[in-house]
Order: sequence, then C-alpha cells, then structure tokens
Amino acid sequence: MPDEEVLEEGVLNPAKPEIQDPLLKSILAENDASLAEAPIELEQSAPLPDPDEVVDCVVIGTGAGGAPLLARLAMAGLKVVALEAGPRRDPIKDYATDEKAQHFLFWNDERLSAGQNPVAFGNNNSGTGVGGSTLHYTAYTPRAHRGDLQLFTDFGKGVDWPFGIEELEPYYEELEHFLGISGPTPYPWDAKRRKGYPLAPLPLNGAALLMQKACLGLGIKTSPAANAALSARYYQEGIGWREACTNRGFCQAGCNRGAKASMDVTFLPLAEAYGAEIRADAFVTEIERDAQGRVTAVVYTQQGQQKRQRCRHLFLCAGAVETPRLLLLNELALTSGQVGKNFMAHPGMQVWGTFDEDIRPYKGIPGGLISEDTHRPSDADFAGGYLLQSIGVMPVTFASQMVRQRKLWGQPLRDYMRSYNHTAGINILGDCLPHEANFLELSDEKDARGLPKPRVHFTAQENEQRMNAHAERIMRQIWEAAGARDIWAFERYAHTIGTARMGLSGDDAVVNADGRAFDVPNLYICDNSVFPSALSVNPALTIMALSLRTADKFLAAQQRLDG
Repeated sequence: MPDEEVLEEGVLNPAKPEIQDPLLKSILAENDASLAEAPIELEQSAPLPDPDEVVDCVVIGTGAGGAPLLARLAMAGLKVVALEAGPRRDPIKDYATDEKAQHFLFWNDERLSAGQNPVAFGNNNSGTGVGGSTLHYTAYTPRAHRGDLQLFTDFGKGVDWPFGIEELEPYYEELEHFLGISGPTPYPWDAKRRKGYPLAPLPLNGAALLMQKACLGLGIKTSPAANAALSARYYQEGIGWREACTNRGFCQAGCNRGAKASMDVTFLPLAEAYGAEIRADAFVTEIERDAQGRVTAVVYTQQGQQKRQRCRHLFLCAGAVETPRLLLLNELALTSGQVGKNFMAHPGMQVWGTFDEDIRPYKGIPGGLISEDTHRPSDADFAGGYLLQSIGVMPVTFASQMVRQRKLWGQPLRDYMRSYNHTAGINILGDCLPHEANFLELSDEKDARGLPKPRVHFTAQENEQRMNAHAERIMRQIWEAAGARDIWAFERYAHTIGTARMGLSGDDAVVNADGRAFDVPNLYICDNSVFPSALSVNPALTIMALSLRTADKFLAAQQRLDG
C-alpha cells in the first residue's frame, strides 16, 4: 500500500510568504481591512414593469437606428422605454486594447449562412450591448450621394428610394455637428455643402500615407476620411465635453476614451437625461397585438424572467437580421411578402501588400484615407459604384484572413505574420443590388432560447462580381505604384442590409417612406433593414439620419392627430 499522500507546502497548499518591508506590510494591512469592511455587491434583479402602465413608445435596439429616435422622442416629452438584448458596459473598465478580450461586443449567437458567398457575422457586422453595433463600428461617416438613392432611375437596375437626398441632408448636417465629425472642409466630392465638418481630419496612419502618395502619382484624388472620432476635445450639447482620439487604433474593440461617437456616449445619455428608460439584457421574443392588428405589448426575457411592457407604439430597430427574425417569429407585417427578402451586403474587396516601410497597421484610425473617384467610374461595366479606403487591421483579424484566403497554417503562417508590421491594405465599400436569391429565413435549427435560428442566403451576383474585379485591378495598381511586394486580394462582404425595405406601396415594401409598417399602423421600423439599396458608402450616418427623420415624421403625425 503506498504511503499516505502528503501535501507539499508551497505547491498544493502554498504557504503565505512573510512580508519583511514595513511599508508594504502597512499597505497590505489597509487593503485587507478595506476588503473586509466593503460589502459584497450582488447583482440586483431588474424591477418588474408595472403591468398596468402603458408607455407611449417601446424601442427595440439601441444602436444607430434606435438611439437617435429614442432621444428625439424623449425630448418631445413622450414616455419611452428601450429594450436592449445585450448588457450595459463601462468603456473605461471593460474595453481592453486586446481584440480577443473584446469578443463580448459582438452578436455571438449563431446565425446560419448559406449561398455561394456566405456572409460572416459577429465582428464583421453585428454587435450587442447598450449602443448596439456602434460599440465596435469603425465610425466612418461619409454621406450618401444623390445617385445612391436612385439606382433604378440611373441604371434601370435595383430600386429607387421613396425620397431624394434632400430629405436626408438636414439630418446629415445635424448629426455631423452633434457627434463631432472629423473631416475635410470642403469635401472634395461634394464641395457645395452648406456647412463643413466641425473638426479637422484625424491623422493619417501608415497605410493611408502610402496610399495617398501612390494615388497622387496615378491621378486618383484622395482625402482624409470623415470619421465620428474626435480630432480635438469637443463639447456635445446635452452631454458635456468628450476627449479627443488618441489614435489607439482598436476602434473595433470598443473605444475606452469616449472619443468615438458610439451611441452609449452620445444619444443614449441624452435620451436618459430627458427621462427615457433603457433596460439592458432584455431579449425580446413576442410582440402582442389586439383584434385590430395594432401592437399592444412586447414580451421579453431579462435575467431569466419573462416580462411584458405595454405600449401605444413600437419602434423596431434591431438590425437587418434580428428585425426580420422578430417579424417572422411573430407573423407580423408580412402582407407584402417582403420581410426577409432583398438581403444585401456591401462588396468589401481588400488588397494587401508587404512594404519595406514600418507600417504598424494596428495604429491610428483604421481607414484614414478615402477616395470617391470611383463612385461612378467612366469605364464601369456595372451599376452603381464604390469608394476606396485605406485600412488598418488588428493582428488576430489579419491572421484569420490569411488562413481563410491563403490557406497558411502552422510555421508558414507564423513566418508570414513576422511581416505583419510591414503590411498595408486598401479596401472598397460598394453598392449591392437586391436579388431574389439573397434572403433571410427561419431555420429548423433552434438556438439556446428554443427559437429558430436565422439563416441568411447570399450569393454575389454578376454586378457585384464585376465591381469586385474593377476595384481589385485599381487597388493592385495603387500598391504596385507604392512599391508593395507579395500583393494579394481577399474577397469579403460587409454589413447586413435590406430585409424589411421601405417603399411607396405595400405591394413590394414592408414600410412606407416614414418607416411605418403598411399593415400595422403603430409599428415603425428604423435600421439598415429598411434600405431599398445598399448605398456606395458606409451606412452608419444614413441609419442615424433615418432614425431622426422617422422620429420627426412620427411626432408630426401625432401632432396632426392631437390637433
């Protein structure tokens, strides 16, 4: 029989070392005393809503679509409640300069992808938490062009928006000055704007400087990009002072300084200052209606409890995946047959190169330089257009793309990653046409809550393929002119768009030009799901503009009814 096992001191049962230094002894003693006195804070359950209270409006989602209108409605004196599926975070404490540690910012529930170009989710295009996807967006805020809203008129393809750019321009201007957009004045591709950007452009990073020099030699006009990160300290109405960007470069891992205009440091505190209530960790599952088909209440799960909030009006702002998913789950606003249809994703072709120069691609605003010379290329064989952006990239993201595109693994991957600090990229953001093959549906597979997972079908059609080929050719020319070696391309598709589009008729659209559902009179939808076309620019600013416009149209309609 073996000897009885004895615990080795300092290993399985470590001994507490004796502290010799008197100062350190006193500090540790004070810490122990304070810890002993401090009460243990237990997570408090959120209070149950008053079952008899009927609020004026419930807003589902607190991202770029939900937050601006939440503030607008609260400022108008309405009783409003926002339901956010994710938690409320403290940027100072919770946002590390570590992309892996920030995985919690993304919508990590599984979404099923299908088609010949299955779209990646998570950090590619969807977030969760109070602030939604703006918590991890890179804050590019170019305006849409007039032509972006009239593709069918100009090309005979796609769908026109039910209004023109003049409907959005006042809101673009309002947002640029409320958020504190940093950008060039005048704007090279729209010099007739009434107002310039309130702040000077942010500094260009290594990739941007290389692209700028090469484009100059090729005759391609470039400019610092418009970005919703502060290039200087800025006073925001109703909020106070926000500090300038430090060019930390981890914008997609959350801004821990408040310099990036995510909704949690801009519209949401403004909404709360005017009495709006934001309920975090509130996952909506049911939307109740009366016999006339009007929304009467929303059912959600919070901290393991099912809760119900009655309301007079519902604003659904959950994004182009969760918005149609909720509509389909509740068989709501389905008369047009368009819910889940017309899914679009921006062509985001990237071209990478290795340089002798020390680039440090993780530093600075990821996409500091832009060109919109390709908005309507004279030699295009496709409808629409695209913009060019320099790109920075965090190391794990870059390594994952290497694995997917170049199939490097093990030692070859490690060898290539040694050149990471000498890597620079350019990418496009291009228009995408709606197509019957691209849609969202509910699958038979259930998630952890017992709900059907969404399945998104996406196949890049001929128009997107031609655009990618055109853009890849130009980007390779730029990097060749800049002196790059080992140039390679990575095809990707960014953002989720469409699936509940707006239009002039309930025959082919889910909501009207004001965002109100054709067949549910007190339901409004406001997010990227209502876009009739994808636009050739980043969508965030336009989503926010639509949000303010939807709120104003709603308030005007209520005033007419009250009058």
